Amino acid sequence: MTVYLRSLETAVPPTVLIQAEARDVFAAQPGLTRLGSRLVNTCFDSAAIDTRHTAVDEMTMEFRADDPQFFDSATGLLLNPTTKVRNEIFAEQATKLFIESAQAALDACPDLTLRDITHVITVSCTGFFNPGPDYKLVRALGLDPAVQRYHLGFMGCYAAFPALRAAKAFCEADPQAVVLVVCAELCSLHVRTSNDPDTIMGSALFADGAAAAVVTARIAPDAPALLQLDHFETVLTPVGEESMAWNIGDHGFEMVLGNYVPHIIDDHIIGALEPLLSRDLSLHGLPYRDIRHWAIHPGGRSILDKVQTRLELTDQQLVPARETLRKFGNMSSATVLFVLKHILEQPPVDGDERICSMAFGPGLTVETGLFTKLRQAGGPVSDIEPGSVRSGERLPGRAAAPSRA
Repeated sequence: MTVYLRSLETAVPPTVLIQAEARDVFAAQPGLTRLGSRLVNTCFDSAAIDTRHTAVDEMTMEFRADDPQFFDSATGLLLNPTTKVRNEIFAEQATKLFIESAQAALDACPDLTLRDITHVITVSCTGFFNPGPDYKLVRALGLDPAVQRYHLGFMGCYAAFPALRAAKAFCEADPQAVVLVVCAELCSLHVRTSNDPDTIMGSALFADGAAAAVVTARIAPDAPALLQLDHFETVLTPVGEESMAWNIGDHGFEMVLGNYVPHIIDDHIIGALEPLLSRDLSLHGLPYRDIRHWAIHPGGRSILDKVQTRLELTDQQLVPARETLRKFGNMSSATVLFVLKHILEQPPVDGDERICSMAFGPGLTVETGLFTKLRQAGGPVSDIEPGSVRSGERLPGRAAAPSRA
C-alpha cells in the first residue's frame, strides 16, 4: 500500500539570535580560559550559521527582566538555571510550537476534518511533561478524544524518521488511518557558558523549531500529496557510542558531540545507505548517484562537508541542508523536516523525483528514508523562509520580519 505525506509545515519562535552577536556574548563571559575563549570564537564562526531562533525571549539585549533566569541583559551575563526551571519553560513554550505547526499542517489538508485524525505522534528530546504534547494537541485542536497517541522522547536528532516510519506502518495496517506527526525542540533551553568543547559546540549550533506533517494512504484528487513514503532503515555504526550522547544534568541537558563524529560518518555513510537503497526492488537496487535530491540533517557544517565529499554530491544538492543550517541552526529532530520542506518548495521537473534523506544521532545511529517527490508537489521557491516567524526580537535587539511558509 502506498502511503503519502499530505502536508508539511514548520514553525519557529519569534526571538532571533544573530550568530555573530551571540558569539560576542558567549566570548565575553567571565570564567572562560584563554583556550575557551578561542574555542567560542572558532565554533561560532565556523558553524555556517547566520541566525537561529530561541523560545527564551530574554536572550536579547533589549529584554529587561526583573528576575532574569537565562541572560541578564543589564550585565551581559549568561545565567545557569536548574533543569527544573528549564523544563518548566519547555512545557509552556514547546506546547505553543507543537500546536502552531500542527494546526498549519491540518489547515493544509482542507479535505480532512479533525475527526479524520486517527493517530497523533509527537517527538521531542529537549524536555518532558505529562500529560504531554500528544495530549495537549488533542485538547487544543479539538481532535477526537479517542485518537491514538504516541510520544517519542529523548531519541535525538534522528527521531523524525521513527515517527514517520510508525505513521507509515499505521496507515499500511489501516487504509483509513490519518496520522498527525509533530516534532518540536527547544534546544536553546540547555545552552550554557563553559570551557568544555562539547558544550561550546552545542551553544554554537543548537536552536528551536517545530515541524508537523499529515500522513495517510487516503487519496484526494483535489488535494494532492507532496511525498510518497517509500522506505525507512536504521543502522548503528560499529563505533561512536561515546561520541554522541544527550544526558540530563542538574543545570539542563548535556550534549556530547565529539569532534570525531564527522569522521565516523565519513567512514560509514555508504554502508549505512546500503540497507535503504538495496530494498528498492523495483529498481533492483538504487544507486545513490541516481538520486536527485538529498535531505541531509545538518548536524553541523563539518558533517555536511563529509557527506558531500563521500557521496560525491554537488553543491546544489546540499543547498537545502546548508540553507536550513544557515537560517535556523540545528533544531534536533525537526531540522530534517525543514530540509525536506525546502526541497518540496523547489520547482518540479519532468517526472517524479527521488529524495534520499538521513539523520544522525546518539549511538551513533543513522536513520535513512527514501521518498518520491510527486509532480504536483513543487512550486516556485519564494523568499519566504521555511518557517512560521512571528514578530520578535534579535540579540541584541532588532525586530524580525514576520514570515510564514
